[in-house]
Amino acid sequence: MTVERDAGFVPQKEIVYNKLLPYSDRLDLEATELLAEIKANLSRAVLVRELWPGVAFWTRKLFSFLKLYGRRFSKDDHILFIKLLYELVTLPDLEPHMMQSYARLLIQLLKKKELLSRDDLQLPWRPLYDLYERVVYSKTEHLGLIWFPNSVDHILKALIKSCRLYFPASSTEEMLTEWRPLLCVFDVVMQKAVSNMELFLPTIMPPGEHSQSFGLWFDELMTLWMSVQNQPSWEGHLVNLFARLANDNIGYVDWTPYIPTIFTRILRSLNLPVGVSQMVAPRYLTNSYDIGHLVLWITALLGGEGNPAQKQLTCLFNSIASFYHPSNHGRWQASLPSLRFLSRVGFTTALMSDVRLQSRLMRLLQRLPASVVRRVHRERHAAPCWITLVPESQRLTDEDLQEFTRSIIGATLLAMFSKTGSTDAAYALQNLALLTPELAIPPVLEKTYAAMETLTEPHTLTATLTCMIGMARSLVSANSHYPEGRAHVLPLLVGSLPGVDPNDFSKCMITFQFIATFTTLVPLVDCSSAPSRHGHLSEVEKDLCFASAQFEDFVLQFLDRCFALIDSSTPEQTRDEMETDTQTHLESLVELGLSSTVSTVLTQCSTEIYKVALEKVFNFATSNIFETCVSGRMVADMCRAAAKCHPAESLRLFVPHCCSVILHITDNEDLQGEVELDKELLWNLQLLSEVTRVDGEQLLKYRGDLERILCKCVRLRCKRAYALACSLLEHTLRSLSLIYPTEYRSTPGGFDADLPIRDWGRAGDVSALGVCWHVPSREEENFVFQLLSRLLQPELRRMGAHVSGDVPMSREELLQSLAVVQHCLVGAGSLLPPLDGPHVPDLVPSMVNLGEIKLHIGVDYDDSRENYRESICQTMRLLLHHILEHSEDDTKSLFVIIKIISDLMFFQGAHKKEFDSRWKSFTLVKKSMENRLQGKKKHIRALLIDRVLLQDEMRKLVVEGSEYKVVHQELLCNLLLLSTSAYSQVRSRAQNVLTAALGTYSFSYRDLIPRILQLLSPQHTAGTRQQFKGALYCLLGVHSGAAMASLRDWDCVGEVWPALVRCGLSAAVSLEEPSIGRLLDDVVDRIHRQHDTIGIYFTVSEACVEVANRIAQSDNPASAEELKEGLQRQRIRNVVAARKYEKLVNDLLDCLEDRDLPWKFEHMATDLLVLQLRDDHPLPPDAVLYFTQSLIHDSLSIRKVAISAMAGILKQLKRPRKKISMKPSDISGVEDPEGVCAGDREANRWLQYGGASLPQSQEQWDSLHYVEKTHWGYYSWPREMMIHAASENLKDDLPYEEMSEGEKIVFEYFSDPEFIDQLMEFLSLEDRKGKDSFNPRRFCLFKGLFRNYGEAFLPLLWPHLAHLADDPHESSQRCVCEITAGLIRGSKLWSFSKVDRLWRGLCPLIRTALTHITVETYSDWGTCIATACEGRDPRKLHWLFEMLMESPLSGEGGSFRDASLLYVLQGGLAQQQWRVSELLHRLLAYLEPKLTQVYKNVRERIGSVLTYIFMIDVALPNTRPTSSPHVAEFVTRVLERLKPLTSEPEIHNHVHEENTPETDERTQAVKLLKTVLKWLMVSAGRTFTTPVRQQLQLLPLLFKIAPVEIDENYDEMKQDARTCLSLMSQGLLYFEHIPLVLTALEEMAVSRSWHARFSVLTYLQIMVFYNLFTLLSVPAEVLRIRKLVIQLLLDEQLEVRDMAGTTLSGLLQCQFFPLDSSLQTQLQTLSQTRLPRARGELASTDLVRRHAGVLGLSACILSSPYDVPDWMPQILMDLSDHLNDPQPIELTVKKTLSEFRRTHHDNWQEHRQRFTDDQLLVLTDLLVSPCYYA
Repeated sequence: MTVERDAGFVPQKEIVYNKLLPYSDRLDLEATELLAEIKANLSRAVLVRELWPGVAFWTRKLFSFLKLYGRRFSKDDHILFIKLLYELVTLPDLEPHMMQSYARLLIQLLKKKELLSRDDLQLPWRPLYDLYERVVYSKTEHLGLIWFPNSVDHILKALIKSCRLYFPASSTEEMLTEWRPLLCVFDVVMQKAVSNMELFLPTIMPPGEHSQSFGLWFDELMTLWMSVQNQPSWEGHLVNLFARLANDNIGYVDWTPYIPTIFTRILRSLNLPVGVSQMVAPRYLTNSYDIGHLVLWITALLGGEGNPAQKQLTCLFNSIASFYHPSNHGRWQASLPSLRFLSRVGFTTALMSDVRLQSRLMRLLQRLPASVVRRVHRERHAAPCWITLVPESQRLTDEDLQEFTRSIIGATLLAMFSKTGSTDAAYALQNLALLTPELAIPPVLEKTYAAMETLTEPHTLTATLTCMIGMARSLVSANSHYPEGRAHVLPLLVGSLPGVDPNDFSKCMITFQFIATFTTLVPLVDCSSAPSRHGHLSEVEKDLCFASAQFEDFVLQFLDRCFALIDSSTPEQTRDEMETDTQTHLESLVELGLSSTVSTVLTQCSTEIYKVALEKVFNFATSNIFETCVSGRMVADMCRAAAKCHPAESLRLFVPHCCSVILHITDNEDLQGEVELDKELLWNLQLLSEVTRVDGEQLLKYRGDLERILCKCVRLRCKRAYALACSLLEHTLRSLSLIYPTEYRSTPGGFDADLPIRDWGRAGDVSALGVCWHVPSREEENFVFQLLSRLLQPELRRMGAHVSGDVPMSREELLQSLAVVQHCLVGAGSLLPPLDGPHVPDLVPSMVNLGEIKLHIGVDYDDSRENYRESICQTMRLLLHHILEHSEDDTKSLFVIIKIISDLMFFQGAHKKEFDSRWKSFTLVKKSMENRLQGKKKHIRALLIDRVLLQDEMRKLVVEGSEYKVVHQELLCNLLLLSTSAYSQVRSRAQNVLTAALGTYSFSYRDLIPRILQLLSPQHTAGTRQQFKGALYCLLGVHSGAAMASLRDWDCVGEVWPALVRCGLSAAVSLEEPSIGRLLDDVVDRIHRQHDTIGIYFTVSEACVEVANRIAQSDNPASAEELKEGLQRQRIRNVVAARKYEKLVNDLLDCLEDRDLPWKFEHMATDLLVLQLRDDHPLPPDAVLYFTQSLIHDSLSIRKVAISAMAGILKQLKRPRKKISMKPSDISGVEDPEGVCAGDREANRWLQYGGASLPQSQEQWDSLHYVEKTHWGYYSWPREMMIHAASENLKDDLPYEEMSEGEKIVFEYFSDPEFIDQLMEFLSLEDRKGKDSFNPRRFCLFKGLFRNYGEAFLPLLWPHLAHLADDPHESSQRCVCEITAGLIRGSKLWSFSKVDRLWRGLCPLIRTALTHITVETYSDWGTCIATACEGRDPRKLHWLFEMLMESPLSGEGGSFRDASLLYVLQGGLAQQQWRVSELLHRLLAYLEPKLTQVYKNVRERIGSVLTYIFMIDVALPNTRPTSSPHVAEFVTRVLERLKPLTSEPEIHNHVHEENTPETDERTQAVKLLKTVLKWLMVSAGRTFTTPVRQQLQLLPLLFKIAPVEIDENYDEMKQDARTCLSLMSQGLLYFEHIPLVLTALEEMAVSRSWHARFSVLTYLQIMVFYNLFTLLSVPAEVLRIRKLVIQLLLDEQLEVRDMAGTTLSGLLQCQFFPLDSSLQTQLQTLSQTRLPRARGELASTDLVRRHAGVLGLSACILSSPYDVPDWMPQILMDLSDHLNDPQPIELTVKKTLSEFRRTHHDNWQEHRQRFTDDQLLVLTDLLVSPCYYA
C-alpha cells in the first residue's frame, strides 16, 4: 500500500476490491484522470462562484468517486476537499437543501478517522455551531419563513459527530463559556445546553490535552448528574456524553467512585416493574436512557485493577435475568414470583409498556457483547493509528472476558426461546462465541442436540439453529480455546437433515440456512486415509479425518431429502384446481433456499463426492418429467446449481440428453403451429435453459446444437414453449457475454490440497483471493453476434414489415417477436455500446464543464459490428407509434416495449433492482458470518468474491449525471406519450421508467416539464381525462423520490405551481370525479412534504475561494477575466432569482383573481402561496394585501392559512431594535467569585422581583435594567450581555409616511372598523366543538400587530375585548385569551406611559373574564397567562402579578373557580422560576392557613402549586441556598399541626365533603393530611432533588393509612397514601440517607398495626430494587435489611409472614445477600421447631416459628425459578417433610411445589440430572401425588 505508484502520491485508502477486477490494470489511470477532472472543475466552479449547477454537479461526482475508488487521493487533497466542503457547508445564507448535500459528502470524507490526525486537520467549531443554531433552533421556522428538509437535524448531528474530532484544543473552554449561562435547571433551555454539550464537546484528545478538554467539565457535570433525580429530559444527554467520554478515554478517567451510582441508575432507567402495585411516574417511561450509549459506557468501565464494574454487571444481570424467560413474556412480575396476578384493569396498558420494555431489555442483551467485541478488537487487533491506545493495565484480559461471558450467558440462554428475541439472542451468542467459545458454545450445543431429538417443539429447533448459525465460524475454525468444537460439525449436519421437512415451512428454511452456513465453512472432502499418510496429526485431527468419511453419505442423504421435498410440492398436491400456474410466495422462498443450499453443498464437495452427487441429480432429473411451474423449477434450479460447480462434467451429461430429446420431438413439422405441446418437450427445454447458466467457455463445445434448438423453438407457436426458448436464449447469451467469477469454493485452487481439515473455517485472504474470472473471449463474442444475426435480425425485419403494412402480424405473433427482442437485449446488453449522439443543447447555463464520465466496464466495444442497440431503438419507436395509432388496447405489447425502452437506456449488464437486493443480502450474510474480533476483512472467500462482483456491477450502474442526448430526448417523449395513455397499467409502468430516466440524465427535467404542463393547460382542449391524470402522476413521481412538482429550481417551480392552479380551468377536470380530486390532493401534499426553501441569494465566501485556489494550483483553470465574470454573474443570478420569486408570487395571485377558478384550486393556490414566505426577501405588497383580505374570507381553511401567513408577514415587517452591551457587575456592584457559583446570590439580587422597587413611575421605570431571559445570571453570566436599550428614546409610533408599502396595507385594514368587526366575529366563532384550544398562530398574529404598530389599533379593539370578556361562551373567552396574550407580549418594548395605560384597562378586563371561567376555558386562561409571562422580566409585569395574587382562594365562585384561579396564577409564576421569590413567599403564607380545604379539586391544585413553590429549593452542587421558600421549614410547621394523628395506631377518614364548622384538632389534621398527600404525589416526579429527610418525617403517618389490598372502593385518602408510598419507595437514595430510611422502617416494623408492618415490606422491595447497587456498596446496611426481613418473617400476623417470605425470595433472587450456610441453618432450625402434640391448644408461637422456617425455605426455592443450584434438592426434600403439618404450613408447601413444577417444567430433562435417584422418586411422588390435588 505504501508504494508510490504511477499516480505519484500515496493514496489515503483505496477500495481493495478494485484490484481484483479482471480489468484492474485500467483503473489506476481512470481514477487519476477522474480525480484531476473533479479537482479542476470543482475548484473552477467555486472560483467562478457558481454554486448551481457547477458546484452541485461536481460534488455529486466526488461522491460517486468515493463510492467507486474509496479515498484514492493524497492526504493533501483529502484535507483540501474537507476544508472546501467545510467552508461550503457553513456559508451563511446557503439554501437548506444544498447545505444538506454538502454535509452528506463531508460526512463521507471524514468517515475514516484514522486517516487524518488532529495535527493534519483542525476545524473551527464556531461556524458549525452557528449553522446548527440557525437550523435546529430556527427563530423563523415556526412562522413558516423558512422550510428545512425533514432529515436536516439528523444529518447535521452526524456532521458534528464527524467534525468534533478535529476541533482545536482551546474549543472546550470556549464552548463551556458559551453554554454555562444556559445551565438553569428550571428552564427548558437546560435541555439545549446539555444536548449541545453532548454533541459538540470533543473527547478524543492526546493525554497531554486532557486538562484542556474534559478536565474542565468532568467534575462539574458529574456532580450535577449525581445530585439530580427523577430523570429530567436532559439527563439522557448527559449520560450519552459520559458514555462517549468513557469509551474514548479508557484508563484515563477514574470511574470507580461512581460505579454503584452508575449501575443503580442504569437499572432504574430500565423501568422494570417490581412489587405488587407499582406506580411508575410517567416521565420515567419517556426519558429513559439510550441503550446504545449505556452499552458503550458499561463496556468502557470493564477491566482494570480488580475489575469492579464486572461485579456490578454480574449483579445487574442476575437481578434482571428472569425478565428474559419466555414464560414471562408480557407483564413480568419478575422479582416476586408469587405476585403473578395482575388486576385486570391495568392489563392492556401494561402490555403496551411491556413490549417497549422487552425490546429495551433485548437490545441491551444484543448490543452488550457486540460492544465488548469492538473494544477487544480495538485493544488487540486494530491497526495502530494516531488515536491514543488503551493503557496496558486497563486492557481486558482473557479472565475478564470469561467473567463477562459468565455474567451474561444465563440471561442469553433464557432469551433464546423468548417470543420476540431469538434473533437478538443469536446475535449476542455470536459475539460471545468470538470472545470465549469454550463458555458460549457448549450450552447451546446441548440445547441444539436436545431440540433435534424432540418432535413436539419445532420452535426450539428453529431458535437453537438460529443461534448455531451465528456461532458457526467460532465452532469450526481451529481454535486454541475450544479445539473440541470441530468434532460436532458432522453430528450437527447429519442431525439437521430431518429438518428438510415439506410440512413445516419455517423449519425447512432455517435448516437450509444452517446447512448452507456450515458447508460454506467446511470443505466436504473425505480424508479418512490421511492419518496413514501423515504421522504428525494430533488426536483431534485424526478423529476429524476419520469422521470426514461420512461426508459422502451426508451429501447423498441431503439430496434424497431435497428430492422428497420436491416430490411433495407438485401442483397436484399443493394447489386446488382453481389456482393459476404461478408460484406462491412461500414456494418461491423454498425454491430459493433449496437452490442456494444445493449450490453451496456441491461447490464445497471434493471431485469424487461431486461425481456421485451429479449422477444422482442427473438421474432424478431425467427419469421423471416434471411440470414446468413448481417442482420443475426446483429441479431445474438444482441441476443449474450442480452444473455451475464443474461445468465441463455436468454439461457432458445434460446438454446431449436434452438436445436429443428436444430435436427428436421438434423434428415433426406439425408441431410449429400447435398451441399446447408435449410436457416432455417443455421439461427438457426448461432443464436446458437452466443448465446453460454456466461458464460460457464450456458452452462453445455445444454451439451447433444450441443454435439449432434456438432457431427451432423460438418460433414455436406454443406460448410456454417459446417463453422457455427465449429464456434459454437469454441465459446462453449472458453466459457468453458477461464478466463473472466462475467458482466460489472456500479455498482457492480446489480441495486437492493435502489436508483439507486444516482449511475448516478459514477466512479468505483479500491479497491472495485467486478469483477465476470469465471474460468473454473473441470466439464467444463471435458466437453472440452470430446468434443475434440469426435470431434478432429477422425479428426486427418482421416488425419493420408489420409497421409499413407489407406483412401485418397478429397480436400473438407481435408479442412473440417482442419477447425475442427483449431477451436478446437483456442477454447481450453488456456487449452493445450505449446509445450515443449529439446532446440536447442549452438546458442550463454554466461556466463549468458538466460532461459525463465514462467508466470502463471490462468491454471494448467493437465498432465494426452492427450496433443492435441503435437498430432496436429505431424499430421500437416506429412500432410504438404504429401501435398507439392502430391498436392502443394491445397493452401486452406495450408492456414489453416499455421494458425494452428501459433496457435500451439503462442496461449495461446489470439491473439496479437486482443489484440492490444482492447488496442487501450480501450485507446480511456478512453480518451473520463476520468475525468482528479480528476485523481486517477476514470474511469467507465466497463472500469476498461476491463483493468483488458487486463492485463490478456497481460500476455498470453508476449513471446519475449522464449527459442528456437527443436519442434520450426522443425516448423520454415516447415514455411521456405512454405515461398519458388510456390504460392505467401502461401509464403506471411508463411513469416508473420515466421517473428513473429523469433521475439519470442531468437536467432532463427542464426539457420535459414544459411538455407535461402542455397537457395540463386549459388551452390544450384535445386532451382526455386519462392524459390529464397521467400528466399529474408524472409530476407526482414515485413514492420515495423527489416529485417533479417540488424541484428546487426557480424556472420549474415558477412554471409548475401556477400551471397546477390553472389546470382547474381545464375542460378535463371535473371535481365530481373523486380520483382526480384525490390526485390533486396528493400532489399538493407531496409538495408540502418535500418543500424546502429555495435559495435566492447565493454568495461564495472569500475563504471558499482561497481553498479552491489551493486545490486548483496545479493547473490554473480560471483566468482573471473569468473570475470577474463569475462575480458579475453571481450578482445577476441573485437579482434574476429575486425577480423569478416575485413573478411566481404574482402568477399565483393572478390565478386567484380568476373568478372561474373552482374553490378547490383557490385553496390550493393559497396553500402554495403561503410556502413562499421567506426571511431573506419581503413578500410582495400584493400578496400582503391578499392575505390581509383573506383574514375575513368566507372559507374557514383560507382564514386559517391567512392567520399563520400574517404572523410571518408581521415578522418580516418587524423593525430592528437597538441593543446595548452591559456588565452585570456594574449594576450590582458585586463581582462573581472565581469558579462556578450558581443560585441566588448578591450578584444577581437585582434581577429579583422586589415589592419595594417596582417601577410605578416614569423615573423608576427608566432607572431599572430589564433582562428578559429568565435563565441568565442563575448559573453564570453570558460572555457579553446584550439588553434592549431603554424604550423612551424610540419614536413612539411609526408615522404613516415612513411606513413601507406592506406596512401601510396592514395599517389601513386594521384601522378600518368594519374590517375589525368582521375579523372579531370570525375569530370568536367555534371551530370544532369541544376540541378547540388556545391557538398559538392567532397569538403570534396579535403579538406581531402590537409589537409593530404599538397601541394604534387598541381603540378599535377595546370595545370588542370588553364585550367578549363579559361573554361566558368558550369561543369568546378563547378569543380574549389569544388577544390578551398577544397584547402583553407585544407590549414588551412600549414606553412606560403606554404600558401604564394598557394595564389600567387590562386588569379590570382580565378580572371580569376570570369571573366567567369555566371547565372548558380554564386551561386556555392558564396557557394565556403562561404565554404572556414567558421570557419576560417579571418587574415589567408587576401589574399582572399583583392582580393575580389578590385573593385566589376567596371561595366566592365555588371550589371550581378557586382551583382555576390558582391554576392561572401558577401558570404565570412557573414561567418566572427563581426570579419571583418574594411572590412565592407571599403565596405560601397565604396558602398555609388554607391547607385544610374540603374540596378535592382545590386540594389537588394546592398540591401542584406547592410543588412549584418548592421546586426552586434544590440541593445541586455549587448552588447557594435559595431565597425562595424552603421545604424543611414548611414540613416542620405541618408536622406540628399533624400532632393529633401521630399518636393513633391507624387513621381513618371521618371527614366527609361537607363544610361543617367542625373545629376539633383531629378533623382539621385529617383535612390537612389530605392536602399534604396531594403535594407529595405531585412532587414525586417533578422536582429535581427529593428532600428525603423531610419525607421520612411523614413516613410513619403514611404507613398507618395505607391499606394492604388493592381495592377501588377505598376512599381517596387511602388511595393517595398508597400511591405516595409507592412513588417514595422508588426514589433515588444517597449514601447519607440510607441509615435514616432504615431506621424509619425498623420503627414501623414494630408498629401495633399489621397493615403498617405489611407496608414496610412492600416499601422495602421496591426501595432495594431501585437502589440495588448503592445499597450493596454499604454491607452494614445490607445486614440490617436482612435482619429486618427475618424479624418480619416471624410476625404473628399470617399476611405479614407471607409477604416477608415473598420479599426474602426477591432479595435472594437479586443476590442482594447470599444464601449462605448460616441463613440456611437458621431457616432449617426454625422449620424444625417442635409442635406440642396436643392437637387442641397449639402453641401459637411455635406454629409461627415453624411456619416462618417453612416460608423461608420456600423463598429459597422460589428465588431460583429457572435453574437448580446445588442446595436446592436437599431443601426440597426438607420441605416435603412438612406436607402433613397443620395449616397454614401445608398450604405454603403445596403452593411452593406447584410453582416449582411450573417454572422448572421447560428444562426438566436438564434439571433432573441434579437430583439423586432417591430424591427423584420422592419428588415425582410429591409433584403428582394425590395430596398435590387434594
